[in-house]
Amino acid sequence: MGRALSLGAVLLVAVLAGLYQVAIGPLLNTAGVFRDIQPYNNHNCKIVEEAGNGCEKLLLDDATGLVYMTCVDMSSRPKWLPAISHLDDSGVVDGYLATYDPDTDKVTRLNIVGKTFDRGLSLHGFDLVHSATNPSEITLFLVNHQAPRDGNAKKVGANSVVEVVKGTVGSSTLIHVSTIEDPVIMTPNDIVAAPDGKAFWFTNDKGAKVGWSRELETYFPIPRTSVGFCEIGKGCKYAAQRLPGANGIAKSRTNDTFYVANTPLGQINVFEKQADNTLVLVDTITVGLAIDNLSMDSNGGLWAATFPKALWILARFEDLTQQSPSSAHRVTLNTDKSAYFGEKYKVERVFEDEGSIVAGATSVVHDTRRGLLYMHGVVSPHLAVCKV
Repeated sequence: MGRALSLGAVLLVAVLAGLYQVAIGPLLNTAGVFRDIQPYNNHNCKIVEEAGNGCEKLLLDDATGLVYMTCVDMSSRPKWLPAISHLDDSGVVDGYLATYDPDTDKVTRLNIVGKTFDRGLSLHGFDLVHSATNPSEITLFLVNHQAPRDGNAKKVGANSVVEVVKGTVGSSTLIHVSTIEDPVIMTPNDIVAAPDGKAFWFTNDKGAKVGWSRELETYFPIPRTSVGFCEIGKGCKYAAQRLPGANGIAKSRTNDTFYVANTPLGQINVFEKQADNTLVLVDTITVGLAIDNLSMDSNGGLWAATFPKALWILARFEDLTQQSPSSAHRVTLNTDKSAYFGEKYKVERVFEDEGSIVAGATSVVHDTRRGLLYMHGVVSPHLAVCKV
């Protein structure tokens, strides 16, 4: 019997070791549990306090050189941040859109007219397109996590929608056009607009609005998230389903390739758009750290806001005094000799900070013309601008 127990113990150890090697170890590595902070390219930065705090996503409009931001005062985040199940709707406050002009350091808050946001304007991901016939006209698609119409938010979740607004370059006023609400728009995070401004793709970052299974998705790559597609006036459908940890989304500027961040696995899933606007997975890029928003620069580089210590950003969501480091990675097609040996993509760490300059950045944008990185985050105290 003792021999049988010994054999059983050996088998158990072998199974646990295999489980760690295949499943647990990679998750801990992606979360940066055993990683030391390695500051890099953080010595030539400036802070823009006027931009405000809590700006979840940034977007550089190459046509104007302006950086657009969607912001909500971060002091409200411990109560209302549906993406991580903070669902106390007494904390719902109105956020704002703003622009930052790198040439003058001027920050302009944009005013949305035409709708009263009586259940809050809790902004998250967004996208912007210029009119093909009148480039001075812009359309923005904004994820808005409203408080629910009826019921306890902790039991029914947020009433998340996409707000469509239009404006003119140079104006500080935006006109509300429509609110897109659909069962497919369940837990929206980020968004990519079609070039004609008549449709958009978006990520659902959880498989349910509330519930214990949703909590597991924060830590484990459970394939319950998705990408949706909406055509204005015609409805929405799923473009890709059964994805693990979908978060930021970006589209190539030159073709129909889409990129979707897989947060818990530290990967970027590569999709190709089909004729019916669904997406087919064609490749996976390993970055190695938890990823939030993605962006494309004018040279075709794909940028990822990454968390060197993912558990620290989760701690900061609960307590804004907690430190949270930030990093940025760039992905490009590999043109080195190693490309012949299967290394299709080149992944580079371009920036890292322990959190004193850039705290918990969820968005990074590269300005190729000025040689700058712009970084901000859902619980970041300010906009950071760094030369790289």
